[in-house]
This record gives sequence, structure tokens and C-alpha cells, in this order.
Amino acid sequence: MAWPIAELEATAAICSVAPAAATTETMVHPGLPIAWAAVAMLMMIGLSLPVLRGSPGNASRSDGDHMLSLTALPMIGPALHEALRRPWLLLTLRILTAALFLLLIAAGLFGSPIPERNLATVLTWTFWWTGIVIAVLLLGSAWCAICPWDALAAWLVRRRLWRRGAPHTSLNLRYPSWLRNQWPALSMLAGLTWLELGVGVTTSPYATALLGLAMVVMATTSMALFERKGFCQYVCPIGRTLGAYSTTVPVAVRPIDPLVCADCKTLECYHGTDQIEPCPTHLVIGRTDVNQFCTSCGACVQSCPSHNVSWGVRPVANEAMHHTRGHWDGAWFMVGLVALTSFHGLTMLPEWEQWMRHSARWIGDSGQLLWTFSLGMALSLVLIAGTFVVTIRLTQRLGPRQADFKPLFNNLALAVLPLAFAYHIAHNLSHMLRESHGTWAVFVNPFGRGTLPLSTTERHALMTLPIPEQLLFTLQAGLIVLGLGLAVRILGARARKIGLDRGVSRVPTTTFLLGVSGMNLWLLTQPMIMRM
Repeated sequence: MAWPIAELEATAAICSVAPAAATTETMVHPGLPIAWAAVAMLMMIGLSLPVLRGSPGNASRSDGDHMLSLTALPMIGPALHEALRRPWLLLTLRILTAALFLLLIAAGLFGSPIPERNLATVLTWTFWWTGIVIAVLLLGSAWCAICPWDALAAWLVRRRLWRRGAPHTSLNLRYPSWLRNQWPALSMLAGLTWLELGVGVTTSPYATALLGLAMVVMATTSMALFERKGFCQYVCPIGRTLGAYSTTVPVAVRPIDPLVCADCKTLECYHGTDQIEPCPTHLVIGRTDVNQFCTSCGACVQSCPSHNVSWGVRPVANEAMHHTRGHWDGAWFMVGLVALTSFHGLTMLPEWEQWMRHSARWIGDSGQLLWTFSLGMALSLVLIAGTFVVTIRLTQRLGPRQADFKPLFNNLALAVLPLAFAYHIAHNLSHMLRESHGTWAVFVNPFGRGTLPLSTTERHALMTLPIPEQLLFTLQAGLIVLGLGLAVRILGARARKIGLDRGVSRVPTTTFLLGVSGMNLWLLTQPMIMRM
């Protein structure tokens, strides 16, 4: 997603694009029809009412813990489980993603500076950032298992394609205690958003490639200095975002028979074996009931001597309802996530440019207006986060007893997670479907040799959807409704957990959830500027 003001200036400054490109016509996507939004809003209000009576989340913790293992699938289940136990499948996928990533880097550094003609920007911002979030719905955090940043870092440091590296290849220092939290990832996510929307990285193949290389350098440095994979666990904004979203999806890596893990004394899943690396995020799979820090790397599946670990399916949002531990840093990460996803949509409005220009004149900013953008971003995030803080304060006052602020904040923040997840997909789905027309030519000519900027005719052709427009509207409205439905279920379960049984004590958080969902729905109804 690119900030409209910085779109052309950033490209010209970073990539030396000719000023003539500034005459390119700005194109916008049509918004969701008001009638669709009205129906969706009525459905969300209907879904919110039961939580005030204490209905959602009544199921006990154990009622939803049943999991259908992959091995239980007829015919293909055992064969697929056996394939996942072997390193070749994940290794092949890691090699393919790493090769594609290196091609992307080469295209960004040495290819055309025209973003819509270069594989680096088209693949990264039109397909990858949307695709991996959609993939969480079906595959959980599986992207982390084939992440090229981690793969290249591991090959450089461990000097092995898949076998366990020798101890001397890393200093194996303990990760600093003051960094063992989600504050680094939240800071990185905010910084990435600033680069993406303010500096205009999405409109610069060269800057996109540099950003990708920077992530590899950070992952490699962390692996060379510290034990296991501290970058993945504490720093990577993509991994922590997917990890947070995966707490609401039905897919997870778990024991096939919990009793087998209960009797295990050797814990190969945690320590690894002579051939297989230990769990990169310090998990003992038999004692794990949360997805948040699982990278789906398959190490526990391959190392378990009893072949007792597999992928499986469990009830939707059960983990966020009953199992996820409420921690201060994790709660703020979720609140930051919902604020940042909504902010993305705000910057794509045609009015955003006008707001920024008026504000820039007021504060005396000029040029690329980075100070103005930074101020607007800070105010937007503070407004959403501050409203949630006020919501929790009101909940304190309305509760049956004077509860501490932190436990309330930590538990109720989990309810906002589906709102970010749903809007993240709904917003980016429009970009991916509407801006994918003609991208085959980019894959055929990834460096964009001999190409010119998109003509007006080609830009209008981008408005051609590969699916019926009504289906896109149905998916977008349905996602927002689904996100609110999951949010109130999580709220109901978490409220019962901390003793908020009175309906009136749930009113502030329910109102917040409805307000954010309504705002996201309104953003979807507005015309949206194309990413490139």
C-alpha cells in the first residue's frame, strides 16, 4: 500500500524515475455499496447482543479442545503425514521460495524502476502480503516454515541444507531478557508501515529489494549471535502478525495422542536430535496449547521418536477464547495490529492527500511531507489505542468488583484480534484481485526490460475483476461480519474467565468492537486509491 502523496516523489527520489511519470492518472477502486454495508452492520449488531447476556463463550475450556489429526483423514492422511515427517518436502519448498526471493531481489536492484513493471514490487505488495494472510486461514503459520529470510539465514550460519548445524557455527548466546517480548516486533511493524505508506517503498522496486535484504541481514545476525531463532520469536513483524492471527484459525501442530507426550521423558521436540534442529521458539509440543509462537517448521514432527506429532484441525477461535495467555506486550501488539490495519485503509482514501496537504501547510512541512505523515500516523494510532484504554477503564468501573487494569487489558485485547485479521484480508483482497490483471507479463519479464509505465488504457483494464464484483463485495462484507462474530465470542469467553458476568460490564468492549468494525466497514465503502 502506498501513500498517495509520496507515491511519485518517493519513486523519483529513490529510483530516479523521470518527472514525466508524474502525469500518470490516479486510479481508484470502487467501494462496497452502502446497501451491503447496511446489511452487514445490522448483522453485526445482532451478533453483539448475545454477549451482553453472557451467551457467547459459554462452552468450557475442554469442550473445544478436541482436535482432528491429519492422520485421521481417510487414504491421504497417513501418506501426507509420512511425507511431512521427511525433510525433503519442506526443504524443497524452502529452496523454491528462497530462489524466488533472490530473483525478486535481483529484479529490484537491477530491473526497471517502474513499480508496476517490476517483479519485486508486484509480487511483494500485490500478491505476497495478501496471500500469506489469506493462507493463515487454511495453513496457520505455515509461511514461517518456508520463509526465505529464515532459510537463507540458516544456510549461511548453519552451513547445512537441512541437517542440524554444528554448535560452533553460532555463539549461541542467550537472547537478552529485556528483548524477550513482543515490543521489538510491534516497533518493527510500525516502522514497516511507516516505510510502506509514508516513504512509499511499495512504489520503489529498489527500496523493496533493500528492505528484503535488510530482513535477511537481521535474521542472519540474530542466528549467528543467539541460540535458536530469536529473530523469528521476538523481532520479525511478519511472523508475529501471522502468529497472532493463527490463534483464531482451526489449523495447528499438536500431538496425535496427548498421553504419549505426557509419558515422554526425552523431549526430542524441544531438544532436537543429532539430525533435526530443536524447536526454534522453545516449545515442548506435548505441553503447548497455543499457536502464537509456533513457526510450523516441522522439526517436532520429524524428531518425535513415537511419530506422535502432526497437523490437525480444531474449533475456530478456541485457542484465543480459552488458551492464549494474556500478557502486557502481547496485548499491546494486538491493539497495535488493529490500529495499523485500519490506518492502512485510511491512507488509501482520496481525501487523505487533501488532509495531509492542509496539515502540512499548517505545520510548515514541505517536500515529501514525511513529518506530516508521521504526525498523522501517530495521531491515528493513538486515537484507536487510547480509545481502547478508555474502554478498559470504563469496564473497570462497571465490573462487579474492582478488577486490576492489566488483567482486563491483557484478556480483552484478544477480542480485537479478529477485527484486524478480517479487515486485513478484506482490504487487501480488493488490491490483489483488481490489480492482478496483466501480471503474467511481469512474471515473464521480471526485470521489466524495455517496458514503459502503464498507459491510461492499461490502468483502466486493472479495474477488470477476475471474479464477479458482487462476489468480491460478498467476501468483503462477510469477512467483516465474521471478524465481529469471532470477536464477541472471544470477548464472552474472556469476560467469563475474569469474572465479568454482568452484561453491563461488557458494554464498553462490545461498543469498541462494533465501533472498529463499523469504521472498517465504512472504509470499505469508500473509493480506494490503487497501490501502484
